[in-house]
Amino acid sequence: MLENNAIPSGAAYIIKTLLDHGAQAYLVGGCVRDLLLGKTPKEWDITTSAPPKEVSKLFTKVIPTGIKYGTVTVLLDDGQYEVTTFRCDEKYVDGRHPSNVKFTDDIHQDLSRRDFTINAMAYNPSTNELIDDHAGKIDLEKKIIRTVGQPIDRFNEDGLRSIRACRFAATLNFNIEKETFEAIGKTLKVTKKVAPERIRDELIKMLAADKPSIGFELMRQGGLLALFMPELVACYGVDQPPQYHKYDVYWHSLYACDAAPKDNLILRLAALLHDIAKPKCKKDYTYYNHDIVGMKMAQKILKHLHFSSSDTNKIVNLIGNHMFNYTASWGDAAVRRLLVRLGGAENAKDLFALRQADTKGMEREIESDYLRELQGRIDKIVAEENALHVKDLKISGKDVMQALKIKPGPEVGKVLQALLEKVLDDPSLNNREALITLIKSHA
Repeated sequence: MLENNAIPSGAAYIIKTLLDHGAQAYLVGGCVRDLLLGKTPKEWDITTSAPPKEVSKLFTKVIPTGIKYGTVTVLLDDGQYEVTTFRCDEKYVDGRHPSNVKFTDDIHQDLSRRDFTINAMAYNPSTNELIDDHAGKIDLEKKIIRTVGQPIDRFNEDGLRSIRACRFAATLNFNIEKETFEAIGKTLKVTKKVAPERIRDELIKMLAADKPSIGFELMRQGGLLALFMPELVACYGVDQPPQYHKYDVYWHSLYACDAAPKDNLILRLAALLHDIAKPKCKKDYTYYNHDIVGMKMAQKILKHLHFSSSDTNKIVNLIGNHMFNYTASWGDAAVRRLLVRLGGAENAKDLFALRQADTKGMEREIESDYLRELQGRIDKIVAEENALHVKDLKISGKDVMQALKIKPGPEVGKVLQALLEKVLDDPSLNNREALITLIKSHA
């Protein structure tokens, strides 16, 4: 039924070990779904009738990652595997977790607690047995996302499930079954309880889809998007100059996101949020300073969702610079200042990729000649080792203090920054003698 040679040796070893000790054991959830779809699973989850303490005794390296809920992680040479004991869940009280779980030896009872039919299948590679109590295989063939049991019940148990439904629709290019989708808007109060970092994790997975726009639009229609990104919802219906744009700000942002490289989270988020401030800045068909205002708005959104400071700074920087208007008339000093704003030449390629995604989101033909020309000029500046940061200057703060006979303080930084501005205009000034002369002139 399934290609057993696709199953890693570690997963097969764990299942065989559990079976040899009298327990039931199956591959379960997303890995079974992906195998049936002909994809290589990224994670391999195993479910068993053996209690977690017994599982821990059977393997050398085990981490009790979620032992309260019956889950341990077995570490093997070829990777790590989550092994979870069959269980049934009691009442959910916090919108995410059951108040208590009971372990069971009934695989059918365990599968009935899971979220979607396509994730509620178990497979025993030793016997080639597929347990599919909820017609998940049929839903896979029909490309449908459907809850196990009543959707209202499933979404009321765990508020993240409705977001996961939209994420699976995007990553698998499936449709959400009508009753399941209708339940999303009826359970928003539960989704509000979900921790922002859990929403972030789902968004990251959705942004790796071929077309994240599928998931974002489903979240908008279901009311989910307004819970954690109302600024993007506000872009819906905000029209743009028809001579440049085919879509409103919302759809342009989604299509730009689709057009950004799927393996680059920074670019996908920058494309999604690059015009986030247009509704706030709109006056007729002009959007005054929407790049600058957008930096602050994007930073607020990303901070709320607990994205790292490093990723946030990169995304915000791209948004703040996405309106650059290069022409051949730019002097080298202007190119150097662009690199300073970007934080280095290594970030220029991402800015250019954002510009290309932005253009694709308008359904306009991409003109890359000017980008190639600009990249050539950047490469020349890098090759010449032009100073782009204070640290690139041929003197230090100590030199400034000695020349001006001042103590450490803000004035030292101001002088160094002023020197950098001079060197950006004329790189030949970046030598110790010239800089000392400039310091004294500054004094």
